[in-house]
Amino acid sequence: MEYDVVIVGGGPSGLTAAIRLKQLAAEKGQEISVCLLEKGSEIGAHILSGAVLEPRTLNELIPDWKDKGAPLNTPAQKDQFLLLTETESIQLPTPPQMHNEGNYIISLGNFCRWLGQQAEELGVEIYPGFAAAEVLYHPDGSVKGVATGNVGTGKNGDQDGEPGIELWARQTVFAEGCRGSLTKTLFERFKLRNGADPQTYGIGIKELWEVKPELHQPGKITHTAGWPMDTATYGGSFLYHLENNQVVVGFVVGLDYQNPYLSPYEEFQRFKTHPAIRGVFEGGRRLSYGARAISEGGLQSIPKLTFPGGVLIGDTAGFLNVPKIKGTHTAMKSAMLAAEAIVEALATAQEGQAVEASAYTARFKQSWLYDELYRVRNIRPAFRWGLWPAMLYSALDTYLFRGKAPWTLHHKHADHECLKPKDECTPIAYPKPDGVLTFDRLSSVFISNTNHSEDQPAHLKLKDPSVPIKINLAQYDAPETRYCPAGVYEIVGREEGEPRLQINAQNCVHCKTCDIKDPTQNINWVTPEGGGGPNYPNM
Repeated sequence: MEYDVVIVGGGPSGLTAAIRLKQLAAEKGQEISVCLLEKGSEIGAHILSGAVLEPRTLNELIPDWKDKGAPLNTPAQKDQFLLLTETESIQLPTPPQMHNEGNYIISLGNFCRWLGQQAEELGVEIYPGFAAAEVLYHPDGSVKGVATGNVGTGKNGDQDGEPGIELWARQTVFAEGCRGSLTKTLFERFKLRNGADPQTYGIGIKELWEVKPELHQPGKITHTAGWPMDTATYGGSFLYHLENNQVVVGFVVGLDYQNPYLSPYEEFQRFKTHPAIRGVFEGGRRLSYGARAISEGGLQSIPKLTFPGGVLIGDTAGFLNVPKIKGTHTAMKSAMLAAEAIVEALATAQEGQAVEASAYTARFKQSWLYDELYRVRNIRPAFRWGLWPAMLYSALDTYLFRGKAPWTLHHKHADHECLKPKDECTPIAYPKPDGVLTFDRLSSVFISNTNHSEDQPAHLKLKDPSVPIKINLAQYDAPETRYCPAGVYEIVGREEGEPRLQINAQNCVHCKTCDIKDPTQNINWVTPEGGGGPNYPNM
């Protein structure tokens, strides 16, 4: 199948790119064919975020979004920023980047479903349930398009199934989200990370609750720092009151943490027991659960964005504004800039010539997006000094230098290099879940509606099957059993003296944490058959 543009990923950036391409084609009287692939069973099925949306980019993309029924139903009303100790909470001034006047608390999944409708009305062909599994190349090395994965080949790949489909394009837009599996291969082939800092990541874990009406405060936004994290570990929480007596609660842990005994999932469960937090959920019920990695590196970690035949947009490149705790408006803006550069490049390219939309980079550097990320570039790397020095520096950078300090702090190490050996760390005793406020991982995965066909090749690949025992277990006490928020990894056979790693791939919620945090980078996350994974209803 041939198109002018193929987009890989149906999140906010991919859908924005599709919409903007069609808008520009209509404005210029051109015909640009656009196809979008989404590995989830439907648009929005794999989408997970807080989320508080800053509508700046949406206003640019679809100015009449209110008339078109965009699901922005809960205006932000009140900001609260708390510093937690184990038993107390201290209200701090809300940092200016975290002021939310004019913003909206949303379900990002539902917002993407609405964006998908807008894209289809403009003529975009959207194919949910199709996972792009391979990048295709022309003989000259430029990107030709992508191929979807084979289906029905059996667990060992030895059955006749349906072959994947090749989609060829003059320009391929990679909008895979954080730690894109195809984007990783592009980094290597085109050396896109040369000159950029290592990307640093966080894992965000989220639950959706229905609470008692008397405890519900629509539009209230709470963020916390401090407990249960120690002062050396980056992390914090969010608590947002949506409409219909629904509250989302989540916790983010920086994946540059050092203690191999730390479990982001258990820290999240423990956080909910704090006296300042637990009361919101008394008498309520949990509706859904999910987890997703996020790119936290900021401006210093953004790779080269263009290459012959394609571009990177959204969180696969890393446009998150960490101090704002927002990435949707920035991802969407990157997509608009890329679309404008693509239309320009396609119009001027010679027949048969490899197209590189180089103007995308220049447009980015001249945009408000670059300025926004530049002004906060030093906040996240400051946290390698610990919580208190980082908070002090952040105040100086924000209030004194106003984001224009005459220096730039850098990320020194990739997250997988940060774990200390188990002998240098203290095990963490986490409380058992009570099944009312706190829960185990398997019951959480159940309400994420995660499903994979068990009769398919494993999508979690080990480069060397001996490493999990010889290195991970021996040196780090199997950290994959703790950093995975879905119970995918288990060490079995210890009692018999023959330990081995068991991978429960059907539990995977596609967060990509294992691909990021594995200390020897022995785990490679690739796309499973299309349609597999979580099916988030309102996340």
